[in-house]
Amino acid sequence: MNIISVTKASLPVLLLPAALSTSAWAADNEQTMIVSATPQTVSELDSPAAVSVVQGEDIRHAAPRVNLSESLSSVPGLQVQNRQNYAQDLQLSIRGFGSRSTYGVRGIRLYVDGIPATMPDGQGQTSNIDLNSVESIDVLRGPFSALYGNASGGVMNVTTETGREPATIEASSYYGSFGSWRYGLKATGAMGDGTHAGDVDYTASSTRFVTHGYRDRSGARKNLANAKLGVRIDDVSKLSLIFNSVDIKADDAGGLTESEWRDNPRQSPRAEQYHTRKTIKQTQAGLRYERQLSAQDDLSVMMYAGERETTQYQSIPRAPQLNATHAGGVIDLTRHYQGIDTRWTHRGELGVPVTFTGGLNYENMSEARKGYENFIMNGTTPEYGQKGNLRRDERNLMWNVDPYLQTAWQLTDKLSLDAGVRYSSVWFDSNDHYITAQNGDDSGEANYHKWLPAGSLKYAVTPAWNVYVAAGRGFETPTINELSYRSGNQSGLNFALKPSTNDTVEIGSKTRIGNGLLTAALFRTDTDNEIVTDTNSGGRTTYKNAGETRRQGAELSLDQQFAGNWRAKMAWTYLDATYRSEVCTDGGCNGNRIPGIARNMGFASLGWIPDQGWYAGADVRYMSDIMANDENTAKAPSYTVAGLNTGYKFSYGNWMMDVFGRVDNLFDREYVGSVIVNEGNNRYYEPAPGRNYGVGLSVAYQFE
Repeated sequence: MNIISVTKASLPVLLLPAALSTSAWAADNEQTMIVSATPQTVSELDSPAAVSVVQGEDIRHAAPRVNLSESLSSVPGLQVQNRQNYAQDLQLSIRGFGSRSTYGVRGIRLYVDGIPATMPDGQGQTSNIDLNSVESIDVLRGPFSALYGNASGGVMNVTTETGREPATIEASSYYGSFGSWRYGLKATGAMGDGTHAGDVDYTASSTRFVTHGYRDRSGARKNLANAKLGVRIDDVSKLSLIFNSVDIKADDAGGLTESEWRDNPRQSPRAEQYHTRKTIKQTQAGLRYERQLSAQDDLSVMMYAGERETTQYQSIPRAPQLNATHAGGVIDLTRHYQGIDTRWTHRGELGVPVTFTGGLNYENMSEARKGYENFIMNGTTPEYGQKGNLRRDERNLMWNVDPYLQTAWQLTDKLSLDAGVRYSSVWFDSNDHYITAQNGDDSGEANYHKWLPAGSLKYAVTPAWNVYVAAGRGFETPTINELSYRSGNQSGLNFALKPSTNDTVEIGSKTRIGNGLLTAALFRTDTDNEIVTDTNSGGRTTYKNAGETRRQGAELSLDQQFAGNWRAKMAWTYLDATYRSEVCTDGGCNGNRIPGIARNMGFASLGWIPDQGWYAGADVRYMSDIMANDENTAKAPSYTVAGLNTGYKFSYGNWMMDVFGRVDNLFDREYVGSVIVNEGNNRYYEPAPGRNYGVGLSVAYQFE
């Protein structure tokens, strides 16, 4: 019986509460999803939305285990690009939402074991995700992201491994081009099978990664730790403790003009001059309580808190900073964040099996933001890369309170209806503590509210073939960073920036073919007041609202296992994303492509992957050209890159070993890995490396 239980720690709980009534009914229906307090794996086939699941074993197979970009190219609709810049994180977008981001992740909700990796304002990061201990990554694209509140493009949920018997310890390492290496250590295990009072499960992992970087002044050092401890309190309740810590020190190579890129893609002239760099320290912990109240009712409570410290040196010349209203070239941030999500689920029958899930989500974040000049004077000469005079000092607070209700009805054996609504409220308050004669009090506040409905109708044509139609509304507020600066070197916060809303309609089909899954989706999203890049210079970005935009396209994917140990993956995305009104002041950008978004993306891989012995694989990835500015006068060319890997797995008694080698960009293509949208000095391009190599080794021991 295919029964799937989920919570916020697992993607579908906020996504799709499917219907059920009694155990007898469930036993007769193989396509039921149960919303309860126990996280399990989401069913891609049965979910009436565009959902892709990437398993942790696939993420770690013959891979460096450093970046999500290594393993998510097989997800249609997801554009994930490695900037080769660990100061700015990956460039991640779903159906084009998030493409404007110059660092971090916007427009997408990120969760790691139920703890948001996206702050209440919508700013997220992937730097705290430990690929060494990932169980699965669920990627939701489209309208049901509305049920998560402050996001437009979709949701990415990362679930780490739950310890099981026997206890296992694993050491892994990777050595690659450009002085890159990674060491990792992981321990998993359990006492008991998790069903009796006093049973305990645990997973703990740590990773250290160091690289000199492909480009000049792009080196980085990253330390990461992750732990999860579960305790069965009694037969109906469980308590889980989750801990995560990341410490990053990275140089910031910055962007290049087209001529600089073609002349020498490895150069980094501004980084040399200004010593641009960034340090990040983040620690967080969460507590999840799950209780089965009765045969029909479940309760889940998730609480978390964390701290994130960031210091960044930017490539801003001295002259602009002499303006009395300028905030300086050094950003110094300390953020404290916490939240609680309480959920009740009831399963019953109202003529047909039905499920209700109601909950209340509260999150808040306080931020101490300071700005300093990025130079000190040595006589009449500025020495850049040094913290100078204070130029900004403010205290920002943002919080949200979101009640939500979901329901699912199994109307017939083949037809099901899912619907939900969330009322999202976000408040922002800023207190300015840097006030001078030339720089007035820029304190202010803003609040945003929106009803977010979503619904879907699914029909099971056969037990192995589902078709669905879905619709929903998304809501995205400005982040604190997007509110922080105004164009034209004006002082104060950008309170003229409004939240964006979007409406999506989607139809899709999912078919099980032997040991494979074929999925297809057509969608259209219309957005009002989309938040877009206004100006971008010296590492500092300002934002504005466009009038209307439209995204429409198609997604196709196949994950097929055949002939025993052969496995093929294919994905194709067509995305037509255009401005429709009020982008450029003269209206000349209406009809232009939205920058940062590829119109076509393709991926294919083929591998021989037995449980033990020799294995090998090849993959190819295509990205069409990407516009770099609103006027569409600059673009990054299209490219196709290929990679190969091979390795050998074997076991001896309680020992297991895996050794592998890989080569990426096999044909040494010169291409742009990502673009900086609307960069004011035409430094749009962040080059990708040429042909590069790596070898890895992992050794595990089971205590039996």
